[in-house]
Amino acid sequence: MQKGRRRWRTWLHASHKWAGLSLGALFVLLGLTGSLLVFYQELDDGFRDSGSAPLLAVSPDRIVAALRAAEPERGGPWRIELPDRAKAPITARYLNPTETAGRSFAPLILRLDPESLAVRERYFWGENVWTWIYKLHYTLLLGPVGSIVLGIAGLLTLLLLGSGLILWWPAAGQWPGALAIKRGAVWKRRVYDLHVKPGVYVVMLSLVVVLTGTMMAVPDWFKPGIGWFSPFTAVGGPGQRPPMAGPPVLTAEAAMATAGARFPTAHVRWIETPGVDQPYWRVQMRQEGEPNRRFPRSQVWIDAVSGDLIAVRDPRRNSAGDSIFDWLHPLHNGEALGLAGRIAVFLLGFAPLLAFVTGWIRWQHKRAASRSVPAR
Repeated sequence: MQKGRRRWRTWLHASHKWAGLSLGALFVLLGLTGSLLVFYQELDDGFRDSGSAPLLAVSPDRIVAALRAAEPERGGPWRIELPDRAKAPITARYLNPTETAGRSFAPLILRLDPESLAVRERYFWGENVWTWIYKLHYTLLLGPVGSIVLGIAGLLTLLLLGSGLILWWPAAGQWPGALAIKRGAVWKRRVYDLHVKPGVYVVMLSLVVVLTGTMMAVPDWFKPGIGWFSPFTAVGGPGQRPPMAGPPVLTAEAAMATAGARFPTAHVRWIETPGVDQPYWRVQMRQEGEPNRRFPRSQVWIDAVSGDLIAVRDPRRNSAGDSIFDWLHPLHNGEALGLAGRIAVFLLGFAPLLAFVTGWIRWQHKRAASRSVPAR
């Protein structure tokens, strides 16, 4: 039995080593880009002084008019993100521009001055540095194929974390020494401690971040199993509707008022305008207690001509399966736990780099030691 345990441990150690060495560069890339994306909005805005200006200094109707004036040939819907920080620019996405029709996700993005509504920036998704990093992190710049690669890499990372934890797991009575970083140790022992101990300290957070990232990359791998335990019930939209017979009658402010009557205490984060083949407004709001601050799940769809409420999504009525997927993004980037959670995930992104470098050094130590045995 002891011999079998040693053989199993040897196999586990070899699997951990080669998985780390072969995929380490990918893990480092995902960790560092993930750290940048935790605060990418603030970095993109240059951490501007918020001052005392109101969050939204102009009416939503003026924003819609400014977008249509800036891009008059675009008759589809605009998805407008209202600022959550004073003096932050207003960002709008035109979801299906003809210039990027062959790409899976490459909207036109306009960033407007929050007071004058002048166009500050105009680019397609992936063309400025931050959306390029976002695309690199979520698809490896490979589109749908990249999502599959990330799904496989995520599962392998979970195995890597699990095998490392098993290899480290101390015997009874040895926990204090196993958790402590030994002072005054020789440099090889210090490398070992730097490779193992930080990973042990943050293993639970690592498991959460890796698992949520994997589920976002390839949700269809997980939905059947989760749906079997808890069927999904959340409304996904108004479904297919006939095109508008004429221009929309309902204004942005009227649509927001209708949505506000449905969720009176919620804060509007996104407005999606009607388009040629989309005869409704969509208002995306955040209710108190929702984990996702930027992409909340409270949504209202309103007919652009009649003003009728045609669909509502209320996260308070979620099934367990719905709630699991609502929590993925805010857990992955730490925003579910506020600023402290975001800082923790930001720092966690450097852990793969530390593990890869110290793991490489340990591997070189052992290779040198094995080569020296025949010589002796």
